[in-house]
Amino acid sequence: MRNYTLFAFLFFSLSNFAQIRGTVTDDKGNPLPFVSVFEENTYAGTTTNEQGKYQLNVKEIGGNIITFQYLGYKTKKITVLAATRIVNIDVSLQEESFALNEVIIDPKNNPANAIIKSAIAHKKENSDKTGRYTADYYSKGMFKVKDLPKKILGKKVDLGDDMASNLDSTGTGILYLSETISKVTFEKPNKLKEKIIASKISGNNRGYSYNTAALSTYDFYDNTLDFDVKLISPIADNAFNYYKYKLESTFYDDNNQQINKIKVTPKRDKEPVFEGYIYIVDDSFAIYAIDLDIKGYRMKNEFTETMTLKQSFSYNTKNKIWSKNAQTLSFNAGIFGVKFSGNFNYVYSNYEFPDSFDKKTFGNEIVAFDLNANKKDDAFWNEIRPIPLTIEESSDYAKKDSLQTIRKSKKYTDSIDAKNNKFKVWDILLGYDYKNTFKKYSFDYKGLLNISSLSFNTVQGFNLDSGFSFRKWDEEKGTNTSISTTFNYGFSDERFRAIGQFSHRFNNINYATIWCSGGTKVAQFNSAEPISKFINSISSLFFKDNYMKLYNLEFAEINYGQDVANGINLTGKIGYEQRKPLFNTTDYSFFKKDDIYSSNNPLAPNDFTTPAFDQHHLFKALLTTRINFGNKYISRPDGRYNFKNDKYPTVYLAFEKAFAASEKKYEYERIGASVQYDLSLGNKGLLGTNFRAGNFFNAENISFIDYRHFNGNQTHIGTSDRYLNVFNMMPYYANSTNDSYFEMHTEYNDTGFIMNKIPLLNLLKSTMNIGFHALAIPDRKPYSEFTVGLDNLGFGKFKLFRIDYVHSYQGGIQQNGVVFGLKILNILD
Repeated sequence: MRNYTLFAFLFFSLSNFAQIRGTVTDDKGNPLPFVSVFEENTYAGTTTNEQGKYQLNVKEIGGNIITFQYLGYKTKKITVLAATRIVNIDVSLQEESFALNEVIIDPKNNPANAIIKSAIAHKKENSDKTGRYTADYYSKGMFKVKDLPKKILGKKVDLGDDMASNLDSTGTGILYLSETISKVTFEKPNKLKEKIIASKISGNNRGYSYNTAALSTYDFYDNTLDFDVKLISPIADNAFNYYKYKLESTFYDDNNQQINKIKVTPKRDKEPVFEGYIYIVDDSFAIYAIDLDIKGYRMKNEFTETMTLKQSFSYNTKNKIWSKNAQTLSFNAGIFGVKFSGNFNYVYSNYEFPDSFDKKTFGNEIVAFDLNANKKDDAFWNEIRPIPLTIEESSDYAKKDSLQTIRKSKKYTDSIDAKNNKFKVWDILLGYDYKNTFKKYSFDYKGLLNISSLSFNTVQGFNLDSGFSFRKWDEEKGTNTSISTTFNYGFSDERFRAIGQFSHRFNNINYATIWCSGGTKVAQFNSAEPISKFINSISSLFFKDNYMKLYNLEFAEINYGQDVANGINLTGKIGYEQRKPLFNTTDYSFFKKDDIYSSNNPLAPNDFTTPAFDQHHLFKALLTTRINFGNKYISRPDGRYNFKNDKYPTVYLAFEKAFAASEKKYEYERIGASVQYDLSLGNKGLLGTNFRAGNFFNAENISFIDYRHFNGNQTHIGTSDRYLNVFNMMPYYANSTNDSYFEMHTEYNDTGFIMNKIPLLNLLKSTMNIGFHALAIPDRKPYSEFTVGLDNLGFGKFKLFRIDYVHSYQGGIQQNGVVFGLKILNILD
């Protein structure tokens, strides 16, 4: 009923709107894009599109004073007297005559510096004026591609029918187009509540646009702005450490206020900075407009070439507030010769600036969608849309929306599936996929020669996986069901193993999920699997190092998990395990033929006859809780989407119990906790921390499998983006314990703050990492290690490498080494 009332009110309001529309050009007749158009002393506004066309909704027509404002051109005011509901007004703007009257450019007394200093001094005052508001919000976003090939690196490029439908024969066209209409309530520094009234995605009438105000708020009164890294505002408190300024010109706006156009230039090229122009109002020193570029390498995004951010502000003589009325964000990016571009337009209108908000105004829900937000018709959009569509955008909507009906029909999906599902003889070896799009299920067979699964270890020798999987889904209900089985065969131990898995997700609201699995497999003693199959294969075959220690596990388990409250997820597991020891069955390697592998016993690497444990079985129960304090979320009719609040840590709690074992000595209890937190240091970097602690009870004689094992690394290869879960030089099982334990991982990434200032090294465009890791367990000397290294290393756009020097210490034994980070292995493994 509430949604119906809201829609009825909105429709009534729209039907009482009048509209002023037309085209804005320069004096030569060329259309001017993104011109700010607003009604004087109101907060009704819009901008022109790329073709210079605009449409402005006003409450009524008669005596309206409409302002046309565009950087580099004289502001123009037109009084509208017509009393009709729709008025067409075309406007021509003249270039501004800039001047620097009686200003002497003195390097020792730069007038731009004085203006910027005043802007910084008045920053809080000007920021507070718009620190609390409600506003109508409109966003339009578009991604385009140019010269997209059929294949990249031999792999077929598959965008799906919806995206590929509007590309021409050269692989050029619109990939994504969407619009959003919402009502925004905001209070600085970061309290936000947004109600999405209408959402539209070209070619997808069931989709919900992600173009929200929460993802598009860029405030230059803040010291930093978040663009992958923290970029320094040109009027930040420490801005003079990063920028040089030049007063290029001054002019007067329609309210006879002097505007200073100031060129902003970085002092150092590799710093996280902007460049371009900032326009400052004289006397009040408020921001009049922003026209700034961001180079991709300055925000550590090598694939982005340039991003441009423009903002325009309008002045209300009644409350003397400069408020942002329009914003555009555009970018160009590229890889493998393919060019991508994007353009997002934002319009803020109908501001209100209350003195305060009710305490219950803001909560953890930051965005909510009206139930029928994605079902508004063309008539609705044509009336409420503040920025007219371009011919290209109108064509994209028309084409994709008409094709959508066809492409979602059973006849069409069956014909496409029949083509893709065609079986070939070699599929028996290489694998086969079957999909029924209309009925929403798929089947997958991995093939007898699943080469990507091939690996080597000393227990199985070379081993290979195959298997089958079935999946059925429903996006609207948020359900997802899968059944799979995986077969593994070891060529050296001549052993066939198989496991089966079932999972079902009930919804996208609390993500209630049940999953079961069982069968036989080889498992690492450390269930976290600190050494990957790929790295172990390389270490063994090339260097004759045997790090992966394995045992045979026959098991059956059932799990259930769901969000039980905002930010709290609870998961429970109960299972049966039978463990059997395994021994090396091969000494094969590519090199070092005369060397021998260490044994498969992690406790005695030179003992090839004694098993690490006796065969046994037990039952295990595990209860884990994840708590994200201050968790924020977006509510959509098709689900709830959580966002971790960066202000608070994430806490994990666990209780584990082993019972009904073949011998009483294998039974135990364990409690554990972990706290993970990223502390943002603004433009000075990010400090990541991970603390873990736990304690065993009644565990004096338990199996070594159930000890607490810590993620070591003896390969000198790192595979993760960050090292907050690993000891870089600690042997894998040297400090395993069945007692209490405490481990600490900290890592500081300067995000370029230090590296950007070091001559020559700044050419690498890298970041510096400094880390400290420590482990404390009873009856053993503490282990600690210090690391320092460089991240974001690579060639051209590919920054996939990292290198760290490591110094470790335990009980008087010191070690030094180097760890090479190959983050691409995350994809390969």
